[in-house]
Amino acid sequence: MPELPEVETIKRDLDQVVVGKKIIRVSVYNPKVIRQPSSLKFKQGLTGVRINRVLRRGKVLIMELSNAKSLAIHLKMTGQLIYPGLKQKATRVIFHLSSGKDLVFNDQRIFGDLRLLDDWRNLRFIQGLGPEPKDLTLIQFQDMLSRKKTKIKPLLMDQKFISGIGNLYAAEILFSAKINPQRRACELLAREKEALFNSMQYILTEAVDCGGSSVDDYVRLSGGKGDYKKYHRVYAREGKPCLVCKSLIKRSALGGRGTYFCPKCQKKL
Repeated sequence: MPELPEVETIKRDLDQVVVGKKIIRVSVYNPKVIRQPSSLKFKQGLTGVRINRVLRRGKVLIMELSNAKSLAIHLKMTGQLIYPGLKQKATRVIFHLSSGKDLVFNDQRIFGDLRLLDDWRNLRFIQGLGPEPKDLTLIQFQDMLSRKKTKIKPLLMDQKFISGIGNLYAAEILFSAKINPQRRACELLAREKEALFNSMQYILTEAVDCGGSSVDDYVRLSGGKGDYKKYHRVYAREGKPCLVCKSLIKRSALGGRGTYFCPKCQKKL
């Protein structure tokens, strides 16, 4: 699933090419991805409106429209936005724009989520999200950790705790901070919490600067790949030597997800 860096990359790409454009017409090829309202009302509510602004909240893209409504797009597992795009086998919705080009929503597994809303802030999922990493101070982050007995890896992935971080970046952040994913948040020392905070800010910024990580189905708005995959230190590197100490990267199950770590650099205390 695209995480904060991937969705932020798409948001920035959309800023450059669709803001100010009108949606002339909407073609729906699979209504399952439209969660609200009905497919017919979805098309009617988007026809003839201008895209005023593009936002991101957690892993959700939001387009604020000239009719005071908002289009919320959650890519989930296999969702893609392509501009300019052409219809293909996995295309579920096409937004025909005043530029004469199409914004295409593809979703191989049909897990994506498109909603036309009166106010995106009232969406229950949005209301349940934790703070954005960039909006936190070190003191706030340290206080949040001190009250949690949860293991640190699944906690970083908990969207109600902090928004936007998933399996990939949680693994990379913990490796950068030299913290074992099995450690409990409340047991981290003050210096470890600071290292974790700094690593979180650095890794996410670095990943956005590289256009995200093209693993699985993620591509940028242009259809091109993000470059951050070549900078992964541990994710999907099981059995390969650690780039710091040369120990072999290990993979274990934690919270129902596979996690990658270096047993030496991230030694459990």
